[in-house]
Amino acid sequence: MNVTTRVRLGAAVGAAALGLGIMAPAAYADPAVPTDYRTLAGVGSDTTQDVLNGLGDSIDGGTLIASYDATGSATVKTRTAGCVINRPNGSSAGIDALNASVDGSTGCLDFARSSRGPVNFTSSDLTFIPFAEDQVTIAVRDDSPLNANLDLTAAQLKAVYECSLTSLNGVALTPLLPQAGSGTRSFFLEQIGVSVPGTCVGTMQEHNGVELDSAGDIAPYSVSQYNAQVGGAVTDRHGDTVLGAIGGGVIARDVYNVVPTAKLGTAAIADTFVGAGSKVCTETDVIEYFGFTTVANCGDTTLKAER
Repeated sequence: MNVTTRVRLGAAVGAAALGLGIMAPAAYADPAVPTDYRTLAGVGSDTTQDVLNGLGDSIDGGTLIASYDATGSATVKTRTAGCVINRPNGSSAGIDALNASVDGSTGCLDFARSSRGPVNFTSSDLTFIPFAEDQVTIAVRDDSPLNANLDLTAAQLKAVYECSLTSLNGVALTPLLPQAGSGTRSFFLEQIGVSVPGTCVGTMQEHNGVELDSAGDIAPYSVSQYNAQVGGAVTDRHGDTVLGAIGGGVIARDVYNVVPTAKLGTAAIADTFVGAGSKVCTETDVIEYFGFTTVANCGDTTLKAER
């Protein structure tokens, strides 16, 4: 398991806005329709939607990247003509929508946001391009008896999410997972060795701490999202949650922009995503403002898969 002990909790990222010229959280949402169709349209991960929205507003004066949120209206319209699609909620849903756009030759989408790596290597149709690092840990309510130096091993969490460990600190556990299609859901389950969650496990919108409303609630949470929420970079939805640890730390993961491999050579894709000198990779202040860590392999194109 890829665990790092560098926990970046409570980062005061909001104050950085004064130096970066980044607008208030309310500015980050779907691009305005119908006046704001941009060159590249993307959907997918809840984890990275805010940083991609920020990059979309920062790069090329807000004309290049259109990043549509994971939640909102039932559909999004990504081009001036046609291209009304069901809104994908999560990494896998976004990747599936991108594949459908490529396979159907609709051209409605150019990239997908993903907080997980590839899971199907039957083809090399898609390229997963890393641009930052996030970490995942567990969240509980601040007023819960679970919040007592909470640090669970992967084996303990496996038991929790397979419903064989049902209480801790005298509290009956109510484990929660992000919605189906979430990259955080699949990444977390893989890290703790769970293939099929038990019947005791409920569902929540990922990284929405408001949904942890009882003492036994426990859920995986993005450290970057948590920092951005409590620091004021994005709309605060951490509620009364606090973060614990997994095996003494947190689990590091790269996050990706996924593009059709066949389009890697096109100017818009290459200039935006490919290589350390790409427009996304050089916006390090924006990436860090939204709670993420920059990575040396930003823009790398070696990781290819079907989805």
